Amino acid sequence: MSAADEILDIVDENDHVIGQLPRGRVYAEGLRHRCVFIQARDAEGRLFVHRRTPAKLVFPSLYDVFVGGVVGAGESYDRAALREAEEELGVSGLPEPEFLFKFLYEDGAGHSWWSAVYEVRCELPVSPQVEEVAWHAFLPEAEVETRLAEWEWVPDGLAAYERLRAHRAAEGSR
Repeated sequence: MSAADEILDIVDENDHVIGQLPRGRVYAEGLRHRCVFIQARDAEGRLFVHRRTPAKLVFPSLYDVFVGGVVGAGESYDRAALREAEEELGVSGLPEPEFLFKFLYEDGAGHSWWSAVYEVRCELPVSPQVEEVAWHAFLPEAEVETRLAEWEWVPDGLAAYERLRAHRAAEGSR
């Protein structure tokens, strides 16, 4: 089965399931669905950063500071987070990613998806899927901050990263 044939839940503005359709149709029609974003850090606390392959259906060849993807029909956010992190990092046996928050991403062009943000520590050697990842590295957060202005990033990942920074700042002020 191709990625375009994968069945996704269609959700409303409150994240309630209202239907199911193949991913290709969901993307083509700009229907609201669910995604997970997982920030992976290595044992030294560096962030996993990668450039997507040119063959990706959405945001080809752009950089991302998250691994993740769509939540399948009937799948929980938590299950999707672990599945996507292990698939994209090319590992098995990761600890359960920690849920941080959820937000509704909207691109201003009629496309939106509910986005659950997680973090996970990956102390295993990674071997990302060549179909998904064209380049990868674990980078210090200061370098990621510098690269934000230099590289072209996936817009939903950038929105999630900005929200994560705000979330951490709010947590630190408590």
